[in-house]
Amino acid sequence: MPAPLHRSRPDFFSVRPASGEAHRINDFIWLSEGLSNSYLVVTPEGRVVINTGMGFEAPVHKRNYDAVNDGPVRYILLTQGHVDHVGGVDLLHEPGTRIVAQANCAAHQTDDARIAAFRARRSAFAFSDVIAEASAWIQQNIGGPVPGQSKPEPTLTFEKQHAFELGGVRFELIATPGGETTDSMVIWLPDHGICFTGNLFSALFGHFPNLVTIRGDRYREAPRFVESLDRVAALEPEMLLVGHHGPVEGKEVVRAELARVRGAVLYVHDETVRGMNEGKDVHTLMREIRLPPDLEVGQGYGTVPWSVRAIWETYAGWFHGRSTTELYDVPPWSVHPDLVELAGGPEVVAARARERLERGEAVEALHLAEAALAANARSRDALEAGRDAHRALEAQSENFWLTSWIRRRIAELERALENVS
Repeated sequence: MPAPLHRSRPDFFSVRPASGEAHRINDFIWLSEGLSNSYLVVTPEGRVVINTGMGFEAPVHKRNYDAVNDGPVRYILLTQGHVDHVGGVDLLHEPGTRIVAQANCAAHQTDDARIAAFRARRSAFAFSDVIAEASAWIQQNIGGPVPGQSKPEPTLTFEKQHAFELGGVRFELIATPGGETTDSMVIWLPDHGICFTGNLFSALFGHFPNLVTIRGDRYREAPRFVESLDRVAALEPEMLLVGHHGPVEGKEVVRAELARVRGAVLYVHDETVRGMNEGKDVHTLMREIRLPPDLEVGQGYGTVPWSVRAIWETYAGWFHGRSTTELYDVPPWSVHPDLVELAGGPEVVAARARERLERGEAVEALHLAEAALAANARSRDALEAGRDAHRALEAQSENFWLTSWIRRRIAELERALENVS
């Protein structure tokens, strides 16, 4: 099997809001990159837009596509309902444009709206600065008001499969509910061997899929993910046009990478289930389960340990059976001040945190530092120990979400230190 593709593809830190020009994929497909990829398919009878980016990115995508071809937009196809795929629908939509999505689109949009404020707060640490900069850039370079976020209302939905032809190009839409959303679909051009997958395989192709997100989403089930992957693999594509970065080209490359990801997900799923049946707790399984070398995939967006926990809790729920206190509304950290007092005060606990950090035990050090801060939020020793533990963890991380979260916490702790006399 060839070297894993993730080693040669960009990571998520290189993903930026739309600003550049469209890139030609072939004679009739164009890519406009942004916080997620948007694509234009040009036919003699009009244009097809696949995904529309965030609302504030839509002016860039529209400018790019109009520069390529100014024909009517006949269809907008949405591979999933996440905000970075549907936000620009209103600006790219024209009179007569058909908006096509999988039948669960409305339910997904309702779900998103229900916890929109929660999710915005939970994802701000990763994207708020980037979005603010992008909005300012669009105003300065394109002009006009920055569009808001669209709430798409499809004019056509389908359950499992739908096909149409436009200008001699045949499109087959296939539901893939095991993707990041329950309204996930792929778009297959059978005469060209090209499949638009959106983020079916998560944000980074060749990486472990995000079965759980720290920003807040429903758990994604590993067996359903594999079923959807198999639907794409059965097509035997020559090219995948994915949700971020450039194409994945070559039938053998596509086949090998899909097999690798499939094997990795099934391995982690099966090992987690086996461990559950053997009576192992979730944290033990998070530590123990590692991918064998022949199933190496990236972990730049989702991770194996997070997915172990997602699989465990998908089957078993939030009660881990470790302590009766799990069943009550009093969290463990509510007694941290008592424990710190019994230990001799926050400085003593912070000193122990420093010792654990010097032994390379950054997470244990962080537990202790946070306990000390629960007792005294202005303890310089505890703040410094917590900051330095985060710095050590940042140096070990290649994951976008984990690194973004750690950097946010470092900044918060440094601000707190500035306010300590």
